[in-house]
Amino acid sequence: MVAEKTTEKEAPGSRKTKKEFVGTVKSDKMDKTVVVAIGITALHPLYKKYVRRVKTVKAHNEGNEAKAGDKVRILECRPISKEKHWNVVEILERAK
Repeated sequence: MVAEKTTEKEAPGSRKTKKEFVGTVKSDKMDKTVVVAIGITALHPLYKKYVRRVKTVKAHNEGNEAKAGDKVRILECRPISKEKHWNVVEILERAK
């Protein structure tokens, strides 16, 4: 679960770029919402080794198309609910 972090390219001086991650859908039990696990590699402050961390976020899934196990691309958006601040942009790979 290694995250691929990319940002949109915009002209300098324009609005902030939105965060974009690739993650795996862990749960699709809610209506129009999926829980996505994002794998992040971070440098340990003391030991200077790379440590894998997993962060889970809730993402809006309008058509209920993403299912558990799918690899999806999510994009930061305005707050949709208390915990939901991400949109599912596309499904990169279906679960087997």
